[in-house]
Amino acid sequence: MDRLDKDGTRLPIKIDSTSNGEYEPIPLCMRNEQGNKLALNWATQNAKRKDISRRNFLVSSCGAASTLLAVNYANAYHDRTGGFFNVSQESALEDEQAFAEVGGGEFIFDVQGHYVNPEGDWLSRIPPDARPYAGMEKARCEAGSGGGNRDYLNCLSESEFIKDIFLDSDTDIMVLSFVPSTRENEPVTIEDADNTRQIVAELEGSKRLMIHGRVNPNQDGDLEGMDELAENWDISAFKTYTQYGPGGIGFFLHDDPGIAMIERARRLGVRNICVHKGLPFGPQSYEHSQCSDIGVVAKMFPDMNFLIYHSGFVANHPEEEFVEGQGEDGIDILVQSLLDNDVGTNANVYAELGSTWRFLMRDPDNAAHALGKLFKYVGEDNVLWGTDSIWYGSPQDQIQAFRTFQISEEFQERFGYPEITQQMRAKVFGLNAAGPYGIDQAEIRALTAKDIVSREKLAYLEDPQPNFLTYGPKNRREFLNFLKWGG
Repeated sequence: MDRLDKDGTRLPIKIDSTSNGEYEPIPLCMRNEQGNKLALNWATQNAKRKDISRRNFLVSSCGAASTLLAVNYANAYHDRTGGFFNVSQESALEDEQAFAEVGGGEFIFDVQGHYVNPEGDWLSRIPPDARPYAGMEKARCEAGSGGGNRDYLNCLSESEFIKDIFLDSDTDIMVLSFVPSTRENEPVTIEDADNTRQIVAELEGSKRLMIHGRVNPNQDGDLEGMDELAENWDISAFKTYTQYGPGGIGFFLHDDPGIAMIERARRLGVRNICVHKGLPFGPQSYEHSQCSDIGVVAKMFPDMNFLIYHSGFVANHPEEEFVEGQGEDGIDILVQSLLDNDVGTNANVYAELGSTWRFLMRDPDNAAHALGKLFKYVGEDNVLWGTDSIWYGSPQDQIQAFRTFQISEEFQERFGYPEITQQMRAKVFGLNAAGPYGIDQAEIRALTAKDIVSREKLAYLEDPQPNFLTYGPKNRREFLNFLKWGG
């Protein structure tokens, strides 16, 4: 298999069933399949019109715009018109027009990224013939050179992470986060994360990578371990998973372990609590994956920031208009909790889009409701950009899709959702996260404008080679293997 797809069979906007491993992959529906098929057909035709190869067409801005047009067409045909990708027909063939629509110079601060250490000590604790994270089969990702059983893990390594994030996308800064695990089974340890940060930092002082400290306050020793994380590793936030715990039993943030974690973080001077909400791991302790506790602790601790990773979104629960007192799951539970506790918009609760936006790209109605509610009830200053990459490969397609997405006038009028302006996009892409993460945008721009990454990217863009691959599990078999050895 050609890793770079020189024949041009992979689309630059990746509408597929890939999961981040925290929820079971959901197969594409008919309109998604039709959109992908149409996009490839149009790419073949448009490449011929421009007298270039299909691969070169798909790598260009016109390739991304043409793919988004096909997605629009397929969804409109199936009467999914609550939202759309605002790209013109001209952008499919005219390079300048396409770049004006899918390109941009925003400050992009991605607050959720992941990778795996393919040589980490965690591998010694599983059977030698086990294939953790084997959603990334070698046929899909030929990154190894020695033909070993686990060479495929190299496509999730720090080097691939740096290429996918900083060369193949417009991302300026990334926060490296963690997956739910015990400390001894972490596929990326705090030491690994810090080492990667140092590699990036050594590129002439660039501050392109920040890190979380993972804590499970209901697990023995983790509360005490917060001190070391804060004092020795320069973490920017504590990350927790309320559905995770001993025996599969989670906790609420307003339970004793949650309160103890928040109070300890405050004493340590770490004001950001990042909590996975939504994307439930399964039926056990399901209630702890929901957001009913968010408004409670936000009101109790007004001096702390609560960053709701995934925004409480549930992939198999359609988002619709919020009706007070009637929400059953998903983002509605977050909204209800804020209202019940008098937590206003643009307060100390932030909604993060990692995996959420990536899934919403499939369905414009779902996307319009989800984004519309977040802007309306959480606040346009408090929606944060995150992509959950590297599981979805380079996040460039998520960036291009968000740059062009618009809530329809019909949905704006019916549900009171705002029009997504360029100013709002700029806020979501990076300006909103600059506050809680303590980043001065002007300083970061100055630091990164002439660092090695910037210079390498300029050279790389002379002949970009994105692979348009995704790495997470794509079906139930891969997902169950992921849970067994990697999740």
